[in-house]
This record gives sequence, C-alpha cells and structure tokens, in this order.
Amino acid sequence: MTIGAKDAPSVSCDFNRIVKDPIQGVQIKEVKHIVTRNSLTTEVIRSDWGLDTGNIEQALLVRLRVGTISGWHCHRHQTDHIFCLLGAMRLVLFDGRDDSPTRNRLMELFLSDSRPTLVVIPTGVWHGVQNLWHQETMFMNFFNRVYEHDDPDEWRLPLENDTIPYRFPTR
Repeated sequence: MTIGAKDAPSVSCDFNRIVKDPIQGVQIKEVKHIVTRNSLTTEVIRSDWGLDTGNIEQALLVRLRVGTISGWHCHRHQTDHIFCLLGAMRLVLFDGRDDSPTRNRLMELFLSDSRPTLVVIPTGVWHGVQNLWHQETMFMNFFNRVYEHDDPDEWRLPLENDTIPYRFPTR
C-alpha cells in the first residue's frame, strides 16, 4: 500500500510517552493509578519524583466547560504544574523565551484521567488548554507562588495572534 500517511510512534516499547520536539524546561511525569480494595488512588505530585517543582504555594481546581478553549497565557515569575483529574484535554505550549534554545517551538500534549500526567511549565512558556471531552474536564494547577490579586503575574494573548503559530481545532 502506497497511499496515506504512516503514523509516527506515540509511545515507546515500554509504554512511555514519546514527545516530539520537547520545549526546554517543560517536564512531564506520567503516574500510575493505584487500585485499592475500595478506590482508585492517584498520586498527583511528589517531591521525590526528581522534578524541579520548586515550592508549591497554591493550588487551583479548574472546571473547563464543554468545548472551551482557555489560552494563551504565560507567567514571568510563576511556574505552572498541570494535572488532568477528569476528562480529556489538549495542552499546547509555545516557547516565547528569548534566551531558550527551543525558542518559538510548539509542543502539543493530550492529557486525560486515563493516563495521569503531571506537566511542569516554566516561566515564559505560553500555554493554552482545550476541553476534548463531552462533559466538563477538571484539572489541577499548582503554583510555586501565591496569586497576587492586586498585581497578577498573568500575561495574555488572544487565541488568534501573530506570535503563536497555532490554531486550536474546533469541532
């Protein structure tokens, strides 16, 4: 057969996620569910995983409505740690850091509660999320700094802009 496009691998032989063109400083830690006699338990973040998580000072639970896209934003001082709790989401990252060897690189990740993954996003990396599920998607966002209501470390761009060469697909 000579028509069509061949799929690129998405996982290794030992079932680890393959990330094409990773962005410097973005860390990904897949975790496993722990099945107990009465529950399904999942560790979300641990200091002994070897990730550079800094000191977590605040956490948010985000409920992303059906069909919602939330983006683009980045931080100058704050590191984000995103973990999908329920549903499925697309997380897109763009390296906007002037001094980064991966400057202007895009990275697209698919996160879900079926394959628990913690993603650590360094300062200066733009990111946006899209709910891919038929219900609300819930994710946790942990921060290494407390949100300052009177001086937010939030920098935003519109979804369609001339800086980030990515358009979120719509259904």
